[in-house]
Amino acid sequence: MKRRKFYQIGPCYVLLLAFFLCTYGQLAAQDAQIQGVVLDNAGQTPLPGVNVVIKGTSRGTATGASGQYTINAKPSDVLIFSFIGYVTKEVTVNNQTTINIDLSADVQSLNEVVVTGYSSQRKKDITGSVAVVDMKGVKSFPAGSAVQALQGQASGVNVITSGVPGASSNIFVRGVTSFGNTQPLVLVDGIQADLNNISADDIESIQVLKDAGAAAIYGVRGSNGVLIVTTKKGKSGKPTITYDAYYGMQMPLPGNPFDLLNSEDFMKVVKIATPNNILFANGMPDYLYAGPGVAGVAKTGDPAVDPAKYSYDPINTANNYLIQQVNKTGTNWFQELFNPAPMTSHNLTASGGTDKSNYLLSLGYINQQGTLMETYLKRYSARVNTAFKIGKNARIGQNANVFYKDAPGFGNQAEFGTLSAVYKMMPIIPVYDIKGNYGGTFAGPGLGSNQNPVAMQKRNINNRTYSWNIVGNAYAEVDFLKNFTARTSFGATIDNNYAQSFNFTQYENKQGNSSPNSYSESASFNSVLTWTNTLKYGTQLGKHSIQALVGSEAIKSSGRGLAGGSQRFFSTNYNYLILGNGTTGVTNSSNGYINSLFSLFGRVDYAYDDKYLIGATIRRDGSSRFGSESRYGVFPSVSVGWRVSNEAFMKDVSWVNDLKIRGSYGILGSQNNVAPENAFSLYGGGYGTAYYDIAGTSNTVQQGFIQTRIGNPKAGWEENIVSNFGLDATILNNKLDVSVEYYKKSINGLLFTQPLPATVGGATAPVVNIGDIQNKGVDASVTYRGTITDGLQFSIGANITTYKNLVVDIPNPGYFETSSLQGMGNLVRNQEGQAVSSFFGYDILGLFNSAAEVAESPAQSGAAPGRFKYRDVNGDGVITPDDRTFLGSPNPDFTYGINLGFNYKGFDLSTILYGSQGNEIVNTIRSYTHFYAGYVGNKSNVLLNAWTPQNTNTTVPIIETGASLSTSGALNSYFIEDGSYLRMRSLILGYTFPSSVLQKIGVGKLRVYAQAANLFTITKYTGLDPELGGSSSAFGVDFGNYPNNQRNFLLGVNLSF
Repeated sequence: MKRRKFYQIGPCYVLLLAFFLCTYGQLAAQDAQIQGVVLDNAGQTPLPGVNVVIKGTSRGTATGASGQYTINAKPSDVLIFSFIGYVTKEVTVNNQTTINIDLSADVQSLNEVVVTGYSSQRKKDITGSVAVVDMKGVKSFPAGSAVQALQGQASGVNVITSGVPGASSNIFVRGVTSFGNTQPLVLVDGIQADLNNISADDIESIQVLKDAGAAAIYGVRGSNGVLIVTTKKGKSGKPTITYDAYYGMQMPLPGNPFDLLNSEDFMKVVKIATPNNILFANGMPDYLYAGPGVAGVAKTGDPAVDPAKYSYDPINTANNYLIQQVNKTGTNWFQELFNPAPMTSHNLTASGGTDKSNYLLSLGYINQQGTLMETYLKRYSARVNTAFKIGKNARIGQNANVFYKDAPGFGNQAEFGTLSAVYKMMPIIPVYDIKGNYGGTFAGPGLGSNQNPVAMQKRNINNRTYSWNIVGNAYAEVDFLKNFTARTSFGATIDNNYAQSFNFTQYENKQGNSSPNSYSESASFNSVLTWTNTLKYGTQLGKHSIQALVGSEAIKSSGRGLAGGSQRFFSTNYNYLILGNGTTGVTNSSNGYINSLFSLFGRVDYAYDDKYLIGATIRRDGSSRFGSESRYGVFPSVSVGWRVSNEAFMKDVSWVNDLKIRGSYGILGSQNNVAPENAFSLYGGGYGTAYYDIAGTSNTVQQGFIQTRIGNPKAGWEENIVSNFGLDATILNNKLDVSVEYYKKSINGLLFTQPLPATVGGATAPVVNIGDIQNKGVDASVTYRGTITDGLQFSIGANITTYKNLVVDIPNPGYFETSSLQGMGNLVRNQEGQAVSSFFGYDILGLFNSAAEVAESPAQSGAAPGRFKYRDVNGDGVITPDDRTFLGSPNPDFTYGINLGFNYKGFDLSTILYGSQGNEIVNTIRSYTHFYAGYVGNKSNVLLNAWTPQNTNTTVPIIETGASLSTSGALNSYFIEDGSYLRMRSLILGYTFPSSVLQKIGVGKLRVYAQAANLFTITKYTGLDPELGGSSSAFGVDFGNYPNNQRNFLLGVNLSF
């Protein structure tokens, strides 16, 4: 019986025990409130603002003003305590409810691992020049790409961007280093890619390799510097979802940016220059009109402007009779073109992983409408990366990025582009005529011949430029023999581009109103395939540290393109537009290229006792772009460093946390400006008109075989000899970081297309090695971090780059000129002893005020009272082209960036400023708006203060119809302006909600912010924007570029689960 009783009771005990254990487990697994204080280990002072996060999650909090914190956590959770300048500490909760922490100071970021050439190094061990970009600053700027946000974030890096949505940026690393392509190599996860496509939200880090000690491992590809971009990866821990978004408005420049005349003042100026001008012979007219054989002005009620006479055919324009009402207040063409425009960005990321694998998936969308009508950027992106551990020693992974971009762009920024029409159209011309069709220069006498800029842009509404881009790689690596790691990676960059464009007949325009409409399409495919193999060795033998790497790399680039066009379409409906529907003017073309690069490289880094550092790199490149005589190049470098702070004599210098002196010397090569077929003479067949053919007839179409390119098998590598000397210091208890370095870069054997005389024929000239350039200067950066009472933290950062650019050698005659302007000739001369892209013309002493002054001055063509008086540079008593001199340079004396940040409890405030000092600009707009002579169009308000015999205290020349050497007929110092500026790039106010509140609703992090970009620009420049791009041999010339200084206002959110 007892046994049976035990059998019956046993299950009850078992059930009770199980219930107790489950209940205990559930109770034990519940969150408990943990509290504590975080102190500085050295001074035992409270540390406000320390991040306290539960490992593997996004849940966390920050310490208050007295270092106190409170967080809910499970006993099994691990708390991570992290703070800038201190060693991160991890503590398991267990059954503790109070956890007090002491944090020890650490040398700021010195143990941070920085990705360099095919590998990584601790920042403190780097002996080359490497700038680590502050990603907080990059992500804080609202832009279509991370490139634009780089400006001011790193010393030695200058970024110039047009305001066009989706426009590519010009990136200069330590100035202009070539007459051709100066863009640095951009590597995204090891693969060459276009940084303009990458969202800042997807980037983990950016490093800039600036000298040979850092960049020589990339050989010919690294001659202009290297940007190494590492995208975000999945991390071990629970899955995390992050959402980043903003919405804002872009505001165009207000008012009258070109300072143009209204209609009444325009009439006054016209009457001074041409008293009998038909437009204003009887005062301000009411209407303008034109038809077959007639054009005139009229008052209200004139039969010539009877609406019944109006006739309009947009295709067959010969019988058009157009009437437009005069805008008596003046058409503000700039404000008609530019309007407030929205911009929005969304980025959704999911990531997670275990100790065996991790993943990250990111989806992005940006829609930036341009303030200039019919300009925009729409980009869709998807990115995925995965990594897997195979056993203990092997790893595989992949990174893949896909981009789809719809951006028509805006390349129409030249002398006769859309923006130039703003000042080339008279203010009396309306945007639309009496029937709502476009107004223009056709309907009236003497209105000029420029196009209606609103019509130009609106007609682009269906023009498209699409592109698909794929960038990615797959890799495998394995550790063996304890200290070796072998890695292989295969990557690809693939671009597919398509564009279509329809040109309407400009019925409203005086010039070209009968030209047929036309349609064109183009498509292209480009690919870059890269296979990289490396073997890495690393060991620590007592005080000796050795890191070595050898590798090979094969790169194949290829592409094809085709284009076609035709004219005279019966319908302008885009559904009708295919090339075969055009009736005349059929054209077609195609092109293709292929080139290869094969490289062997190696690097060794040695450190003794963490004090004495040395690194050596060598790379051998072979390129199919060069002939067999010059195909291979060897590019070595060496760098050394001395960590002074680790010496015994520095032991008692407590305020110095780290001090390192470093230097480097090396040689880089370049093939950037060489066409793949440059070594070969090419021939092709084609049709042409033979006016004196062999048969003795004329104007007959003949088929021929002609030389299309002159080959140059002797062209060789550009050689860049780079030396660098620097000092890095962290002092004052890790609060102040300082880096200063001097650099010198000599570029020998510049690759450039040699102009040839017409007697050589029409074949494309070859690229040759023609000259030398030298850059030298100083890079410096400083960052200070501190804490003010009551938990207020701040950081102040500044960087500055000075550089002097010099053309050392150019073949006879020692210079070449470029960048021409109609009626003025070339504006830029690249000459030995001067900076690249220097402006060359006459230096003005003032204005002639009397005939007697003209007679007493050196003989000058066109000299007269009210005109320019030039300096006789060579003193021969006659003003000739030999008296032209250098008037300035677009190269700045220095550029600088300032970054300020403040944090108080959950609030953050930050600002970024950027400036350029000492650069000049050629303001070509003055040649149209400050002189009545020349192109018919609107004029500047400065002409109201033009020279007259009664108004001689002025710098504005006389109003007159003639143009000569002494007015706007040649470049002179009147057109040169100081282009220095300081711009507030960004101002952000944000708030991060406390984790104690967010935990209750299952949210890991929530931050909201408001931002203003380009809030102000301080400059003396009178044009739209002093930030100008252009080719490397001719930049700093303003033709009326799309401004990049428009104010942006937006609201954003950062959310994670």
